[in-house]
Amino acid sequence: MQDTKQITEDRWKDLNNFNKINIRNYSLSFLFIIVLYFILRLSFDPSDPFNYTGGIYINILIAILFSFSLNIAVGIMGQLSLGHAGFIAVGAYTGAVLSKALLPYNLPPILQLTITGVAGGIIAGLFGFFVGGSTLRLRGDYLAIITLAFGEIIKYVIQNMDFLGGATGLKNIPNIVTFDNVYLISIISMLIMGMIMISRKGREIQSIRENEIAAENIGIHINKVKLYGFALSAFFAGVGGSLYAHNVGVLTPDKFGFMFSIEILVMVVFGGLGSITGSILSAVLLTLLNEQLRQASEYRYLVYAVILIILMIYRPDGVFGKKEITIPRFINKFKKIKNNWNNKKNN
Repeated sequence: MQDTKQITEDRWKDLNNFNKINIRNYSLSFLFIIVLYFILRLSFDPSDPFNYTGGIYINILIAILFSFSLNIAVGIMGQLSLGHAGFIAVGAYTGAVLSKALLPYNLPPILQLTITGVAGGIIAGLFGFFVGGSTLRLRGDYLAIITLAFGEIIKYVIQNMDFLGGATGLKNIPNIVTFDNVYLISIISMLIMGMIMISRKGREIQSIRENEIAAENIGIHINKVKLYGFALSAFFAGVGGSLYAHNVGVLTPDKFGFMFSIEILVMVVFGGLGSITGSILSAVLLTLLNEQLRQASEYRYLVYAVILIILMIYRPDGVFGKKEITIPRFINKFKKIKNNWNNKKNN
């Protein structure tokens, strides 16, 4: 038994990227995060009392959390889930109720958002664990139907709970979000998700998408990994839901319906199933598109449908497919293009 365990550990040793941390890559990523923050901060209009630009950036960051977390289950693990809005609703209502309870303590906004975000993530993660546990033997269309039913059940349960506001909605949620604290929480959440996905656990999750039978043959416990993937996806959906609740100020159950899950799924499919970079960039593009269509919101789903049809014809794997864009890879690509240009120039 001990020999078998040792063989399994040796097989996975090389796949654990935490054993091969590249200081240069992490330094470049950290520098990019800092520079991006100042670029976005400087783009604010000081004469705008409502900080319209900052509000758009907050919406984009929250949308990135939604699409990134769904991509863990759908893209990286390969399990089609149509109930992501249910996990977001659990996190949103948990965070909102807890935040209202914390008001008398006058906590700093960043601390209050962190506490409510973690609480919302934990409760949503528990729901993800139970949903994953009840669907271990299901896949494809059957799994999609079960997760869809879960999302609708959550919505109708909330509608009949008076302490959550019922059908009229939960009001007077503290509006304590700013671009600074949302950027910090979102970046930390994305870094944690990204580092998990390149770790051994992340490779195990990815192996389920590629081939469950082969993964099980090399010693991966499929059921445990599925539970872990669903719980992880739901946790960060709950974190995003808590930020969303504090951003909008009023929560209504109708917002967390089937179409909300489809909107997030469109972001994942558009960027590329399994591509973290694709999830981020598609969330940015589609959030900006929603803002441009604000005056014609009734045509939003028509535009989505046209985009998806064109995408499925010309790029069925999404814009990025399963590829990632990293800063070191971008720099190496730029150097390669520059060298080729110099060689042609010399010749």
